[in-house]
Amino acid sequence: MMTREAAISLLIAAGLLAAPLLGNAFDEPFVITLATKVAILGLAGTGLNIALGYGGMVSLGHAAFFGLGGYVAGILASHALNYEPLFTAPLLVEGTTQMLIIWPVAIVVSGVAALVIGALSLRTTGVFFIMITLAFAQMVYYFAISWPAYGGEDGLSIYIRNEFPGLNTLNPLHFFAICYVLLILAIGLSFLLSQSRFGLALNGARQNAQRLATVGISPFRVKLTAFVISGMMAGLAGALYADLNRFVSPSMLSWHTSGEIMVFVILGGTRRLFGPTAGAALYIVLENTLGDVSEHWLLLLGALLVALVLFARGGVIGILAGQPRHA
Repeated sequence: MMTREAAISLLIAAGLLAAPLLGNAFDEPFVITLATKVAILGLAGTGLNIALGYGGMVSLGHAAFFGLGGYVAGILASHALNYEPLFTAPLLVEGTTQMLIIWPVAIVVSGVAALVIGALSLRTTGVFFIMITLAFAQMVYYFAISWPAYGGEDGLSIYIRNEFPGLNTLNPLHFFAICYVLLILAIGLSFLLSQSRFGLALNGARQNAQRLATVGISPFRVKLTAFVISGMMAGLAGALYADLNRFVSPSMLSWHTSGEIMVFVILGGTRRLFGPTAGAALYIVLENTLGDVSEHWLLLLGALLVALVLFARGGVIGILAGQPRHA
């Protein structure tokens, strides 16, 4: 029989799909934009959930991967639109506005960054790991600010949304469909990972790394693999976010962005497949409702987070499913 949490997950997936359809029916394009934003930020949160939820790695540096994905999309598009190649030697490398080319590049760039950052950060634990990931993200942030070729502190505009074969990406509903499908695929991958032998090893590394090592499995390699997969998902989300706003700026790389992505995971529930998506949806709803009531709406969000951590550690989905947070 279907569990209550599975039923809630299906309702979240159906609700996110229904929202833009209703927005289109009632001629409310803003609703479609909000739903698209939820899907993109839910994708970023799904990536962090692999590292934070399943791997126990509290990373404050995921904005680096999110922002790198955004800059890949912006830089490739700007060179394509200006008819200027990225490199002329030793090979001619030109820009592109094709999403199917931009996404793999964003994933690879973010994955390489996650590999380097993770290989160094995972040699520490606890608060030291948190601070090192934060430091790396801030290094990338300040580099972007001091990079005048691509806007520096002012950011970089993408004058036209990148292209996807067979779809009009300037149509809000078409672009939402792209983001929604990628979100569902990422959640599916997260589920497969959690149920695989790798997922069991990652869970073991989170609970007792020494015990895992005694059976011949390296906790460092398992955690590093999860960290890289997590960063790659965040990079893909960043590329989509840049396309949504048709703009990329250093703010995508700031520690505030890392904190927001972590909030999505905590709000929805760590180690819940649809937890980050539920958290992103709740955050955006609160932002657009409480923000009209008071400019101090973040204070109310902070109080909600404290209440969830103290009394409902399974997040929103844990409350609805009537289950405590996973051990």
